[in-house]
Amino acid sequence: MKVSRSLRRLLLSTLFAAPLVQAAEPLVLHVGDQNYYNVRASVEASGVLEGAAYRVDWKHFQAAAPLAEALNTGDLDLGFLGDSGFLFLAAKQAPVKLIGVSRQNPDTIALLVPKDSPVKTIADLKGKKVAYWPGAWSQQLTLRALEQAGLPENHVEFIKLMPIDAAAALPQGSIDAFPVWEPYISQQILFSGARPILTAKNLMPGLSAIAASTSAIDSKREAIADFLGRVKQARAWVDNHTDAYADLWAKKANLDQNVSRHWLRQAHMSVGPVDQQAAADLQSTADFLFKVKALPAPLVTAGIIDTSFSQALSH
Repeated sequence: MKVSRSLRRLLLSTLFAAPLVQAAEPLVLHVGDQNYYNVRASVEASGVLEGAAYRVDWKHFQAAAPLAEALNTGDLDLGFLGDSGFLFLAAKQAPVKLIGVSRQNPDTIALLVPKDSPVKTIADLKGKKVAYWPGAWSQQLTLRALEQAGLPENHVEFIKLMPIDAAAALPQGSIDAFPVWEPYISQQILFSGARPILTAKNLMPGLSAIAASTSAIDSKREAIADFLGRVKQARAWVDNHTDAYADLWAKKANLDQNVSRHWLRQAHMSVGPVDQQAAADLQSTADFLFKVKALPAPLVTAGIIDTSFSQALSH
């Protein structure tokens, strides 16, 4: 039987046509992590993302300020940063909300001096060079320590340095003190003999912010809630596999495993909802930052908190 040319064309076009129903592209969550915040490492090592109905696009940042800017511009859906970094961003009326918090042992935020330094207290740093990064815990820790000691802000000479640069400057003697967090603290203690003269204990909440852009909250709510629950599971996994995780994390961060073990054995990190205590701590930090003129105006933090993800972080 002869097949007409038009019928042949129809048969061929049907045969080679693309399927009418194509698999939908999975939703993507753009998540910002700081170099040593280890959120990505804990999530990947624990395998908690298995079976997720979305893909996570991780972006890494040296410090809170550039991560905050990426949240501001909408390049990130979610970001992990210190409370002060988040507050500086919110004060600019950026379209962001605090949707969860992370806490750790306050001794994992400290003011370090070189091993041979005669400095024993914050008062001994009169006229000395202290590294800081605007909006980071380093600024908050030093300012709170000065205030508690009844000393003016100009008691020390602030030197603006990224943590990675300050880490190199301290052992060389270019700065006299380095207020910082982990794993920089363990690095400095183990490799250069630096010692803490004070920690965040009884000085500052040391709250870490889990922040989300308001557009992502609106358009990706289900995925964000699911992701938060998995981050909480990852933290629980780390608590039960501390040394194994420390070794994995050290490889990922290209650091000595003694550093990661020294830190993670005492870190006791937790992830949770923005409860009453967290909300009060955030307001306290905002009030302090305004008092020391780091924030240009008072900030009522209730308006920048979104508690609708509490259930996802409460299990």
